[in-house]
Amino acid sequence: MNRRNFLAGSSAALAATVLTAADDARLIDCHVYLGANPFRRLGAENAAQFALGLQQRGVTEAWAGAFEGLLRRDVAVVNRELAAACQNSLFRPCGTINPALPAWQDDVKRCAEEHGMRVIRLHPNYHGYTLETPAFRELLSLASKHRLLVQLVAQMEDERTQHPQVRTAPVDLKPLAAIMREMQEARVMLLNANAVMVLRHLQDCPNVWLDFAMIESVGGVENLLKTWPLERVVFGSFAPVFYWESARLKMQESAIMAAPAQAIQSGNAAALLA
Repeated sequence: MNRRNFLAGSSAALAATVLTAADDARLIDCHVYLGANPFRRLGAENAAQFALGLQQRGVTEAWAGAFEGLLRRDVAVVNRELAAACQNSLFRPCGTINPALPAWQDDVKRCAEEHGMRVIRLHPNYHGYTLETPAFRELLSLASKHRLLVQLVAQMEDERTQHPQVRTAPVDLKPLAAIMREMQEARVMLLNANAVMVLRHLQDCPNVWLDFAMIESVGGVENLLKTWPLERVVFGSFAPVFYWESARLKMQESAIMAAPAQAIQSGNAAALLA
């Protein structure tokens, strides 16, 4: 090898090493919330302080929904405030859409065109509709038109710990598989689904992704990968409702090699919005 080829090869290797190191350093948390939880103070009311805490834990990007989107009807204001709170920070805003409200289609358009959002977040059980409601299919179609990823929150907390006047059962996910097979251009990421909800219905749908925030038991992520495709699992902490460290521990206590772990921690999410 002559000197020119040696230097060229060394430079290429160094560049590849730098790029790999940058990729390894990324941590995309696809599931956090900002704002005031309607039932208790959780520490996400101050976006800057919450962002600092996430950065100190190694998070480089966090996809944030708004707690206010659960119960408030002025969704346009909720999304505008969320977009403002996420500016110039590690947060990627995920707009709330409630298809049970009038003119919800305008909210989808505003999220995409005015706020530049790439992700919207749904809470069917809090907003009073099911996945069999015709508006849900319409929403998926409209989201596809605007190239929006749809996050579908299966549950916010165990029914036993909910406020007695605001009890919401988990979303029935059984109709989703047939819908997603029919609407192949739609992309849905399930948040807070557990293994019982998804493993027998949705693992064969190539347009459905899953976070592991409510995948429990020892080696939960490792066991999940035995039946759910690696490329459709993303890192989701559900902070600040859950302690962020619980998500990190789920990765650490599962026997996962470096490359699959990095796919879960950043690669799969980044590819979704590439």
